Amino acid sequence: MVAGLLVNIDRGLREEQILGDVLANYFSLFTIVSSILSIGVLTVAARWMLRHPGTSPEPLGIAMAIAAVTGPVILLGIVFNVLLRGDPAPIAATDPAWVKFMDSWATETLHVVLPIYFLLDLLFAGRRRGLPWWSLAVIVSYPLVWTAYTMSRGERVPNPDGSTPWWYPYGFLDPHIAGYGSAFTYIGGILLAFVLLGIAIIGIGRSRERHAVARDVTAWLQTGELPDLTVARRRWRRRRSGSSRG
Repeated sequence: MVAGLLVNIDRGLREEQILGDVLANYFSLFTIVSSILSIGVLTVAARWMLRHPGTSPEPLGIAMAIAAVTGPVILLGIVFNVLLRGDPAPIAATDPAWVKFMDSWATETLHVVLPIYFLLDLLFAGRRRGLPWWSLAVIVSYPLVWTAYTMSRGERVPNPDGSTPWWYPYGFLDPHIAGYGSAFTYIGGILLAFVLLGIAIIGIGRSRERHAVARDVTAWLQTGELPDLTVARRRWRRRRSGSSRG
């Protein structure tokens, strides 16, 4: 993320753009906002784990925060690598070597490494909390807030290169290209993708928790270790409670 910031500052200075606008736009990108939130969530989760070694699962708030950033990060990775890879900005052709390296580093870290990490965390992280279905509202709230912010801001800020009196981070959101109908059609499709991805994230978490309960009970039956059964009962009660609420 810092590498990407340096790249944008260098390009802005070379094109004699207003640096304040360049920075404000950079930190308004969905990729950057999602990355900042991801770093914050992972930091909080890591601190909790260090303070509570051997304790599982994590608190509901942390589990929900992880799920809320998992969807955007994974979807960003899919969209970039399927639709946007190989489509650099025109100014990239004149980048000096160090900027090319930093740009490549930032691109691969934010659009490949981070999505893979969150996907592996979703599928394989041990003893994670299953979420109630109502947490889907939390998962989709961040993309909704970002979209509202972006669409309301777009008409009020000029393009840093001076070409237009408006600026949208992505062309498909710009109503000046194909109209508001096209922009909101894209928004609707993307939000639907977030809803489906959120359902998948919750479903995977609940399924993994059910299997964890079954493993705990099986282990107790084989070894007679009561703590494992206690954990299993707690998980089962929480899952039933979550099911009734969700």
